[in-house]
Amino acid sequence: MERNVAPSAPVVAAWGMGIDSTAMIIEWVARGRPLSIVLTADTGTEREETYAFLPIFQQWMDAHGIEHHVVRYTPRRFKHWPPYFTLLENCLTNATLPSISFGRHSCSQKWKIQPQDRWVADWEPAQTCWKRGGKVVKLIGYDASPADSRRYAHREGHVCDRFDYRYPLREWGWDRARCAKRIRAAGLPVPIKSACWLCAAQKVEELSSLPRWCLRLIVLVEARAAPRLHSIEGLWRSSTSTRPGSMTADIRDQGLLDRREVEVIIGGAPIDLVDFQQAAAAIPVDARPAMREWIELFNAGVSRLAA
Repeated sequence: MERNVAPSAPVVAAWGMGIDSTAMIIEWVARGRPLSIVLTADTGTEREETYAFLPIFQQWMDAHGIEHHVVRYTPRRFKHWPPYFTLLENCLTNATLPSISFGRHSCSQKWKIQPQDRWVADWEPAQTCWKRGGKVVKLIGYDASPADSRRYAHREGHVCDRFDYRYPLREWGWDRARCAKRIRAAGLPVPIKSACWLCAAQKVEELSSLPRWCLRLIVLVEARAAPRLHSIEGLWRSSTSTRPGSMTADIRDQGLLDRREVEVIIGGAPIDLVDFQQAAAAIPVDARPAMREWIELFNAGVSRLAA
């Protein structure tokens, strides 16, 4: 059953650019419910289709008078490495994989939840609400399907001093199919499932549909992290009856990239990256090249190799 919102409570919707949160916002607005702001956390590694949908829904929000912002995690200290600003750059910098590959979910906390909460912490309506002892209402798009019910189970009963977490889709009993139907009824295209293209939750067929530049970077990420992987095989953790634990192995087995291209990336790119990092460490932080500059050179180099 849907609960009422206190008249004075600011309402923030977390929009993940996927089906569930999009339908949640559309229906919430259609029901005349209060909505103060919509925040989108960009990890920098969303699929191309997701970034293509971003301006489409932003235009819809503009047409409905909804304030919206894209927020990002911003590292504050870089010590002896090049500055990084995306989940991909973070993994390459630290020679690791997203935390979900290790059975944890801290990448979502770091790259999605924290940037939104920090933005809200600097937002005057939230500060005013907290000063008078109230809570900001935060709308989260978990649906009523079995899969999201398992995700919700980890959050159920969570109490926070600053936020009242609401799950409207669950209150309405909506599953993903119902969400897609609502988006189409609003005259909008249905977005794909929102997920990073590095995510361990990615299915084999989703990996197969990625552009070649993403596949090359996946090979690079696993090769860069390989010396530090002792209990898992790669981004998919461990092998199953339907796929290997390494996305690189699946890319090679399916012929998604040429085998020679894969071997060249594995054999040379991690070494070149380490050399770049060591050279950058000798440069003052304010003049130090960013990790994205090396990635651009990598992309250009492997593109020439494949031509």
